[in-house]
Amino acid sequence: MPFKQTIFSIVTSKTLVRVAGWAMLMGLYSFLAVWKESSPFGHLGDTPANLHATLSLVLGCLLVFRTNSAYSRWWEARILWGSLVNASRNISIKLCTLVRASPNELLECETLLKRFPYALKDHLRPVRSTSVKDASTSQIHEPLQIAQRLYRWIATKKGEDKLDGDEFRSIDSELAKFMDVCGACERIVKTPMIRSYKLFSRQCIGLFCVTLPWGIASDFGWWTVPMTIILSYFMIGMETVAEHVEEPFGMDEDDLDLEPLCQTISNSVAEVFRNGSEEKANRSG
Repeated sequence: MPFKQTIFSIVTSKTLVRVAGWAMLMGLYSFLAVWKESSPFGHLGDTPANLHATLSLVLGCLLVFRTNSAYSRWWEARILWGSLVNASRNISIKLCTLVRASPNELLECETLLKRFPYALKDHLRPVRSTSVKDASTSQIHEPLQIAQRLYRWIATKKGEDKLDGDEFRSIDSELAKFMDVCGACERIVKTPMIRSYKLFSRQCIGLFCVTLPWGIASDFGWWTVPMTIILSYFMIGMETVAEHVEEPFGMDEDDLDLEPLCQTISNSVAEVFRNGSEEKANRSG
């Protein structure tokens, strides 16, 4: 049932629960405006309704740009990891088909290919540590090291005449995508949204929510409370979701779920190498 699922998602989502909490606080705050209307000071402190119409227009433009910018970062990250899945499959097929190597050598290559996505995931999610030893080891660029080992392995096979020039270039075109994806993901991580714009957007949302009850209390009466809660929920929610989505490699519920993508790559690589070894065994038999 859609309505039941909607309510259940609000209760189970940490982000939406936090947003709902702020909206309820704004609802409590709106009681002051409602009380003021029934007090002897009812004619004081009212803000014109046109002010909120103007703020709504400006705030709508800001939120649209804010959410679109944040979602574009998330979607770009998803496209990059999708290309990594495809590159992993393609290079696995080419290595099994083009390289003349022993089963143990192919197993080493398979292990490196399966390790790369997990190394990239850990690289994009750095674990901060106060230990000097851990801090020094955390500086190791493991995805780069894996790519170097793969290139050395391929260069060795080319030097042993187990890989010709055309085959080497074909494999290189796929392997180069690994570091292209890594570099593009690092660009997303190391280029956060402009801080001034984020602060400006929050200031506009705060101004709108703080002045809203005082502008509608004279017209809506006690309906000001639920109206304030609903509008605050959507306004604060849009900003909160955008803040979470703009960092797609984190551990929040709205970030990319990288573990299944890593597992998909690992399973695909294992399947390709398993099929390749079975075909070689059948031909030799």
